[in-house]
Amino acid sequence: MNILLKLLVLVGLIIVSPIIVISIFLVLFEDGRPVIFMQKRLGKNKKEFTLYKIRTMYKSAPNLGTHEVSSSHYLNFGSLLRKLKIDELPQLINYLKGEVNLIGPRPGMSSQIELKKYRDIHKIFNVKPGITGFAQILGYDMSNPEVLAKIDRLYIEKKSFKLDLKIFFGTFFKSLRSSLNLQYKYEIEQIIK
Repeated sequence: MNILLKLLVLVGLIIVSPIIVISIFLVLFEDGRPVIFMQKRLGKNKKEFTLYKIRTMYKSAPNLGTHEVSSSHYLNFGSLLRKLKIDELPQLINYLKGEVNLIGPRPGMSSQIELKKYRDIHKIFNVKPGITGFAQILGYDMSNPEVLAKIDRLYIEKKSFKLDLKIFFGTFFKSLRSSLNLQYKYEIEQIIK
C-alpha cells in the first residue's frame, strides 16, 4: 500500500509540476531567488528535517511561524498560492523522502518551545507529521500550543483511513471542514474549555 501511494504521489507531482513551475516564476519575477522556502522542522521522535514550500513571503520576512507574521510580509501572489495550497506542493518531496505523511500533525519548529513541551506531554512526536492535518483544517494553528497538541492527540486516537480521507479532501473543500467540525464538536469543546 505504501509503495503504491508513493507511486501515486510521484505521478501526482509530475501532473502538478506545471503549476509549481508557474508559481516559481511568479515568485522569481516578484522577489527574486530563492523561490523555494526551506525551514528546519521537527519530525517523528523530534528528528529535524528540511521542509520545502514555495516561498510566499518577501525575503525580508522574519523566520517565524505563519501565525506570527503580519500579512504585509506576503508577496502579491503569496496569499493566492497559500489559499489554493499551491505553496505546499513541494512537501510532496518530503513525503517521497519518508519525512512526513500526507496526513498528520503539522510539523513545528524547534524554536517553538511551548509547542514542543505540549507535544511531548501528549506524545505527538511518536507519529510522523503530515502535509495537512486535522487541527489545521479545523482552524487551529500554532498560536495556542496546548490546544493544538490536544487536538493532534485527538486525531491520533481517532485516526482511520476514513478520517484521513475526510481530512485530505477537507483541505480543499470547506463543506467537509464544517462536517468534521460538527462531527467532533463535543470532543473539541472539552479540549478548549
